[in-house]
Amino acid sequence: MEMKTNSGQQGIGCLFVATCRRECLLSFRRKSDLVNPLIFFLMVATLFPLGVSPDPGFLAQLAPGVVWVAALLATLLSMDALFRSDYEDGSLEQLLLSPQPLFIVVLAKVVTHWMMTGLALTLMAPLLGMMLFLPAEGVPGLMLSLLLGTPTLSLVGAIGAALTVGLKKGGVLISLLVLPLYIPVLIFGSSAVQAAVTGLPLGGYLALLGALLALALVLAPLAISAALRISISS
Repeated sequence: MEMKTNSGQQGIGCLFVATCRRECLLSFRRKSDLVNPLIFFLMVATLFPLGVSPDPGFLAQLAPGVVWVAALLATLLSMDALFRSDYEDGSLEQLLLSPQPLFIVVLAKVVTHWMMTGLALTLMAPLLGMMLFLPAEGVPGLMLSLLLGTPTLSLVGAIGAALTVGLKKGGVLISLLVLPLYIPVLIFGSSAVQAAVTGLPLGGYLALLGALLALALVLAPLAISAALRISISS
């Protein structure tokens, strides 16, 4: 019995790793999908001072919210392509028909998406903070909040991507479906950065972001699997 359990766990682990490897290879072949969110992230931080005010003090006050909104929109920009290529070449239907657990497959796809977009945005965030005159005290809070918040954005956004995968222009519909669910992450993430800047404890905000991430890790793959089945069967 224990041997069967161990072999099953190894099979699930191999499936997860194989799916991550496949998604990484496909992502590197479509370099535009990797670069576009980063360019958008940089453009928002670059154009914002031109459209509002170049005053360093004013920009420093708005920097936490601006960086977080830019990260949210950049993540949303890349969500439409998460299942689109698999749907167009028919491999998504094969995944739904295969005996492999769909929960693990979609979780691996979302994790890979986060590594290619959310993690890259997190590593790029200090540069944008410097451009917006974010005080050095707020950089650790910015990095930690994005590190906890961007996976939740990917998991929740994948639900909208799964629901609209069969539509030709699903990008706008994803925004309408997902943006209300992004608001708590945006509030807690920007509040954590603001607390770090002002010297207040930010552990509570990070705990809330961690709780949202844990909830999304448990529920989102199930919702994504059900949404994919609904989209393909309809």
